[in-house]
Amino acid sequence: MKRSFDLSGIPADWGYSLLTATVVPRAIAWVSSLSAAGVPNLAPHSFFTVASSDPAIVQFTSVTEKDSLRNIRETGEFVIALVTEDLAAAANVTATNFPPEFNEFEEARLTPEPAEFVRPARVAESPVALECRLERIVEIGNSFLVLGRVLCVAIAEDVLDPEPRMGKPHPRYELLRPVSRLGRIQWGLPGAAFDLVRPRFEEESR
Repeated sequence: MKRSFDLSGIPADWGYSLLTATVVPRAIAWVSSLSAAGVPNLAPHSFFTVASSDPAIVQFTSVTEKDSLRNIRETGEFVIALVTEDLAAAANVTATNFPPEFNEFEEARLTPEPAEFVRPARVAESPVALECRLERIVEIGNSFLVLGRVLCVAIAEDVLDPEPRMGKPHPRYELLRPVSRLGRIQWGLPGAAFDLVRPRFEEESR
């Protein structure tokens, strides 16, 4: 038997808690940006996914207006890094509500490295960087959906499959070891992966 919660009859923060504890695990966009004055910012956002593959567009949600959103509005550029298991503590430091003039790279003792196509820095310690140009911002309720066109995907050589299928470069999940956000203050460690070949109607109907 299920217990139902009418979201129109409970406080909004209860709904937030229910959603973030049931839509799990959630990938983390570790967003680096620059203010118009050139101050770096780095912050994790756990409402994150791919919006389109052609053109390549990713999306993350800023719940309320935060430094990442303001910077991206001002400059139109950002970089998303992957948060791995050994970077979870540093990512949590960058979730601190620092004033805008603080540099989270310095606070979390992370190394900024130059990006190739945009001005915000990559996180050198992360094995993946998506360099993005702002596509659009959509205001939804108390949140802002940020869509960015991916100009460059940078991946560390040591997490790429040495024997890619059909010649396509491919990072290996067990080498990336990405962490995720769960409910409350929980973070998720990498779980076991398994392969499932997607069935095709033509084959199954014969």
